[in-house]
Amino acid sequence: MVKYGLDYTRCRWILPLLLGIGVIFGIIALAGRGWLESQTLPYVQQASLWQNCRRPDQGGEWSCESLMGYAWGRAAAATYLVGFLLLVICFALAIIAFAIDTLRFNFIRGIGGLLFVAAVFSIMGLVIYPVKFSSEIEMTGINMFSWAYGFGWTTAIMEICLGFFFCCLPNYEDQILGNVKPTYFYSSP
Repeated sequence: MVKYGLDYTRCRWILPLLLGIGVIFGIIALAGRGWLESQTLPYVQQASLWQNCRRPDQGGEWSCESLMGYAWGRAAAATYLVGFLLLVICFALAIIAFAIDTLRFNFIRGIGGLLFVAAVFSIMGLVIYPVKFSSEIEMTGINMFSWAYGFGWTTAIMEICLGFFFCCLPNYEDQILGNVKPTYFYSSP
């Protein structure tokens, strides 16, 4: 895997790039109004991490209420936001780690551990939100958790997967840096 798929000199920026994509997905999830939407058009209910908006079936003005008035709303927003901030910190640390000519492999393992912590916080926020939203807020029409909520889950899954990569990368330090003699399966007699 390392010999053919992760050459240090050619592919050193792939992991920070993937972290950057995770940050972009997290921004979309935080800013998106599509955490919950009614299934039919015109929408009668739309909710984000921050507020819940409704309008009559005939299509009138949206009436919005903040979810920060609920303890679960503050908890969901806070835990997801902490996970996102930890992801941004990991992104900055990864850029620093990979920009240095002599790659610090123990430093990279710490980034992986921090990504697992970020994933735990993100998942807590993503689980609190639908459970408490559907049990405490009356839902209008046929509703579904939608695109921005999906971006939140994508961010959490990326945090877990990249955490594994960052934690396992130091195990292949010699192969990545080219300090291992190649092994040939065929030898001439």
